Amino acid sequence: MPNPHDFHTPQPSYTRDELLRSSEGGYFGPGNAQLPAPPMLMMDRITEISLDGGEFGKGHVVGELDITPSHWFFDCHYHGDPMMPASLGLDAMWQMIGYWLGWSGSPGKGRAIGVGEVECTGTITPDTKRVRYEVAMRMVRRGKLVLGIADGRVLADGSCVFTAKDMRVGLTKAVD
Repeated sequence: MPNPHDFHTPQPSYTRDELLRSSEGGYFGPGNAQLPAPPMLMMDRITEISLDGGEFGKGHVVGELDITPSHWFFDCHYHGDPMMPASLGLDAMWQMIGYWLGWSGSPGKGRAIGVGEVECTGTITPDTKRVRYEVAMRMVRRGKLVLGIADGRVLADGSCVFTAKDMRVGLTKAVD
């Protein structure tokens, strides 16, 4: 399995165009981590990413999504009472953990494998302007099994609306 750093030099932030390139595959090398394509790509940019930042000092990722009333999920989630499903916020944070694992040099494709605790305390509506996802890596295992465990939160225009603990993402290796 190719080393992601042979294909990509880590940066401290990423634009939407760079994230879209990641969704096409091969950004971190063949068979390695990639983001989903729109409309399931749930962020417009990564504003911070590190190996040693975050609450636990083991790495962190901060991403943002600009909200417009025309986002696809507003038309189909609670007709007459539009809001972004909390599951999409969770998926965004799982996406960021998988991206972080590839960014930090681990080979394999990211797969969400679980979450410990989820709490919703607010909503993201068409009136929201920006969503910010903050993920702090709690534990990273590298070896035959690559596993990232993180805590995160989702903020809508600066107010926390969603938290998740023990989000787990593993990297699977392609089978020949």
